[in-house]
Amino acid sequence: MPQTPPDIVALAETLRPAVLHVSRRLRQAGQRTGLSAQDVLVLVQVRKQPGIGVSALADAERITRPTMSLQVKRLEAAGLLARRGDDSDGRRCGLTITPAGQGKLDEIRQERNDWLVERLTQLTPAERRLLAEAAPALERLADL
Repeated sequence: MPQTPPDIVALAETLRPAVLHVSRRLRQAGQRTGLSAQDVLVLVQVRKQPGIGVSALADAERITRPTMSLQVKRLEAAGLLARRGDDSDGRRCGLTITPAGQGKLDEIRQERNDWLVERLTQLTPAERRLLAEAAPALERLADL
């Protein structure tokens, strides 16, 4: 295995704490709505994949099926998720996000955007340009 160039290692050391700190602060801003970070991830997954089952959702989030089942039941009891029968397999139930669940996600997105906008206005125009230019690379980095 080839050695990683020192400049890439140094960039990782510089980016990691900054990205983690911003991520943590955005998560905290979203938690003001009363949902945990894991709740939000589950709602987002169900919104992206309507009809997903609990097992597939557990696999996607890399948690155990019993843990996911409890989380889904809690979100369902809160009126944020609903189960619907599968037309092709009567034994299977899929999950859908409710209007209340979508409303919570909208609220969280607004809380996070408000937090970010407040901080971005405190940066110089040149710093904002740098961040705008870096955004596609950061998105690609997350998807690799």
